[in-house]
Amino acid sequence: MSAPHSASLAMSQPTAPLSYRPLRRLSTLLYGRPRLLLAILLGPPLLWLGIIYVGSLLMLLSNAFFGLDEFSGQIRHELGLQNFVALLRAENLDVILRTVGMSLLVTLACALLGFPIAYYMARYTSGKTRALFYVGIMLPLWSSYLVRVYAWKLILAKEGVISWLADTLGLDWLLDAILSLPVIGGPSLSFSRIGTFIVFVYVWLPFMILPIQAAVERIPRSLLEASGDLGATPTQTFHTLILPLALPGVVAGSIFTFSLTLGDYIIPGIIGNSTMYIGQVVYMQQGTAGNLPFAAAFSLVPILIIAIYLTIAKRLGAFDAL
Repeated sequence: MSAPHSASLAMSQPTAPLSYRPLRRLSTLLYGRPRLLLAILLGPPLLWLGIIYVGSLLMLLSNAFFGLDEFSGQIRHELGLQNFVALLRAENLDVILRTVGMSLLVTLACALLGFPIAYYMARYTSGKTRALFYVGIMLPLWSSYLVRVYAWKLILAKEGVISWLADTLGLDWLLDAILSLPVIGGPSLSFSRIGTFIVFVYVWLPFMILPIQAAVERIPRSLLEASGDLGATPTQTFHTLILPLALPGVVAGSIFTFSLTLGDYIIPGIIGNSTMYIGQVVYMQQGTAGNLPFAAAFSLVPILIIAIYLTIAKRLGAFDAL
């Protein structure tokens, strides 16, 4: 081959621009060192989680061991357990038990209401019908949280829709009987514990339906068909097959509903009577009273309750199917 011809071939071959060469060297370096690539990708979010999130949480909880000067209102940076001792007072234990009881009832109600809806969505809907179900479930989440709560306050009021409907159907005696109950009753549904319970269930129900629907959708249809071929009744199939495989979704939804109810202070402040919940105590102690150490100590209560709940769920095998 002649020299002019070889020179023309060399000139015709594409050459990478100079600006691309450092990027190519970097890609070659990262390709040969996958651990370095993983550290670069996970480093920033882990730093955010470890320093910003966990660090700020630990800084808040560390205030639980400090005290508050009753005269000046300043925090005394002296380690002590006086805030945790104060949690054992009767009025504080009453708040904790009331909040845990409400959270358990809301979680149970959301599971009982959400499981049939989620099962129907996963097994009997598709295409536009499923999309319509998704829109119906997610639509309340697209509006403001406060707007939804205040809307329910109007619905549950003494002159609201429910009272008007009960009066129209001649069921006002039943509504009055419910409101006259000593624990859950009150002057109206918007000023009672049962009204607080209804709004809690309405607000957190989507967080129970979606995880259960995803868990049920992952159950192979072949298992259900095999169960029927082996002579199992629908009740037996539900108890021995569907419920165990859908349990991770139920647990995931219950974590959402239980933890969100534990820390919420807006719904009990707008709907319900003057009874206090954990979120309201933390808000009032940190904001109105300015007692940050006691508020930090009270903030530990939901964290410990959730930790105990997760431990029990793990021992029962709720996460084995994950």
